[in-house]
Amino acid sequence: MAEPHAETTATVEHAGPAAEHAAPAAFGLITAPMFIALAMIVVILFMIAKKVPAAIGKALDSKIEVIRNQLAEAESLRKDAEALKAEYEAKTKSADKEAAAIVDRAKHEAEAIVTQAKQNAEALVERRQRMAEDKIAAEERHALDQLRAMAADAARAAAARLIRERFDAKSDEALVGDAIRSIGSR
Repeated sequence: MAEPHAETTATVEHAGPAAEHAAPAAFGLITAPMFIALAMIVVILFMIAKKVPAAIGKALDSKIEVIRNQLAEAESLRKDAEALKAEYEAKTKSADKEAAAIVDRAKHEAEAIVTQAKQNAEALVERRQRMAEDKIAAEERHALDQLRAMAADAARAAAARLIRERFDAKSDEALVGDAIRSIGSR
């Protein structure tokens, strides 16, 4: 039997310097790089003959003009923006002053309202006090009137009782007779 892992060697042969290839040339004189250079020269001469650089220049000039117009427009927009900014800053300062004036007026009005409210409160207290005093005086008068009425009723009742006790029917006749005689003598 053969051994499964037997060593195998391979050899490669190299060809020497004679085996190199020569560069291809047209008519034996023109190589590929030389052909490319000549083609480029022909293309450049064709472009010059057809005035391509002038067309490119005109296109660049028109682009430059468009850019200049855009820059001029941007400059005018910047100036407009600065003017608007200055205007709004002035308006802001004016609004700040106006707000301060409004706050000042509001403070003065609040002070005036507080002063007026104090005066109104004092007047109300004074009116209520007068009303209370008037009511007390009216109650006192009413109480005095009731007391006088009670005193008059008590005096009338006492007088009636005294008259009943001291005078009888005979004395009444004598009194009536005296009264009639005094009327007749007049």
